[in-house]
This record gives sequence, structure tokens and C-alpha cells, in this order.
Amino acid sequence: MKKEQVVESPSGWVFLVLVLALYLGAIAGFIMAGVERDGSRAIWGAAILLTAILLSPGFFVVNPNQARVLTLFGRYHGSVKRNGFCWTNPFMKKQLVSLRARNLNGERLKVNDLGGNPIEIAAVVVWQVDDTFEALFEVDDYAHYVQTQSESAVRALTSAYHYDGPDDEVTLRGSTAEVSERLQRELQERLGRAGVHVIEARISHLAYAPEIAHAMLQRQQASAVVAARTKIVEGAVGMVDMALKELEKTGAVRLDEERKAAMVSNLLTVLCSERTAPVINAGTLYPG
Repeated sequence: MKKEQVVESPSGWVFLVLVLALYLGAIAGFIMAGVERDGSRAIWGAAILLTAILLSPGFFVVNPNQARVLTLFGRYHGSVKRNGFCWTNPFMKKQLVSLRARNLNGERLKVNDLGGNPIEIAAVVVWQVDDTFEALFEVDDYAHYVQTQSESAVRALTSAYHYDGPDDEVTLRGSTAEVSERLQRELQERLGRAGVHVIEARISHLAYAPEIAHAMLQRQQASAVVAARTKIVEGAVGMVDMALKELEKTGAVRLDEERKAAMVSNLLTVLCSERTAPVINAGTLYPG
């Protein structure tokens, strides 16, 4: 048998009445044996009491989102998932397995990304047992197995992507949805043999390692400054081009090439300057 089999267990209330009746019968037998001085009644009372004692360990309770895995002398006999008060063979081993969703808040790991940069990363995994047979008998400790395989999957995921990069590249920082989806798929492949279903997996912490964090922050700031200045220059050039075209269209001012160049220089200086006061070129190439 290599997979889970859900079985129905008899109601425990019927057997509870039976066991109570046996206990009462045993007590009555002992009382009658004492009154009548009859040894046979005492023997029958002892036999009934022994039967009641043997039947008593067969009772068990299955709570919501829990299951009981039944094994008899090392052989799997099925899993009871129906909630309620049940009874089974008293010699059955009734192992409790929780089917509720669990959170695994992974520890921060220091891993190198695809570019070799050391980063700190942690993940949160939401999982639950889906197959009780595989959870108990395919791995030694399924909860520890989930933790170990989750760390291994996070390390493998980190080494497959850059921490940061261009907008069209899938990165750990910029492509959260894609990275989380791949992490969930990889975890499901690893944890499937343990009967575990991965409900959700996402990165909960992501940062450069402390030894390179300052240098990487400076690089990000420099990239942001370059990108911002590029946008400013592109906008300024467009505005200057529009201004020259409007002046030529209206004919309000006639400019030769030298004066156009001076005007372009002045406009670009004003539009592209930030905190420093713009210096406007007031000179001319023409002799006074």
C-alpha cells in the first residue's frame, strides 16, 4: 500500500453503551458471586470485566481538521478523517495527524545571488498535510522535513536570480510575484513526497548582506540620479526644440545659427539646473 486510504470507523457511542453494560454486568456478577457463594459467577464476572477492559482502549476522538492513522502490528489499515467519537480495534495504534494549515517563518539565510552578491533572505511558507500516509511513512519527521526542504528551496531560488537589475529582467527585488510563484512550485515538488500541500510561499525578508549594503546603496543612488538626470535632459531638449519651432513659426524673433546656439545653451542651463543658480551666457560671437 503506497497511498492514503480513508476508512470509516464505527460510532463510539454504540460501543460505549456496550462497554458500560459489560462493566455493570461484571459488577453484578461479583455481587451475585459474593451473595450466593458461587465461584462460577465470579469467574464469569472476571471474564466480562476483562472483556470490557480490552474493549476500552478502542475509543478515540477525531476533531475538525484532524485525522487518525490506524496501524495494527506495523501494517497500515487506513486513515479516519470523519469527525466525531469513534471506536476501532483496541490493538490498533491511532496516530494523530493535524490537517490544519501551518505557517513556517523561515530564518534569515545568507546566500549569494546569481551575480555572486551576498544577500540576506527569508521566506514564509503556508502548508498543510494532504496525504497522511505519506506524511507519516514516507519521511521520518514531516514537520522537520518541511523546514529543511524550505531552506534548501530558498537557497536554490536565490542563486537563480539577481538581487536587482533592469526592468525587463526577473529579479528578486523587482519581480515578487514571479519569484514567489517559482518558490511555491519548487517547494511543492520537494514536499510532495511527504504528503504536504504548499498553500502559499513568499519572501518575507530581502536585503543585501551588511558587508556590502552601503556600497550597493551608493550604487542604487547613483543609478537613480543618472536615470533622473536623463529624464530631465530629455524633457529640456524637447522644450527647447518646441520653443525654437514656435519662434520660427510666429516670426517674432529672427535668429541666426549663432544666436540659436546661444539661446539653446541658455534654455538648457535654466531647465537642467537644480539647486545652483543658472549662469546665462550673454556673450556673442559678433564684434561690437
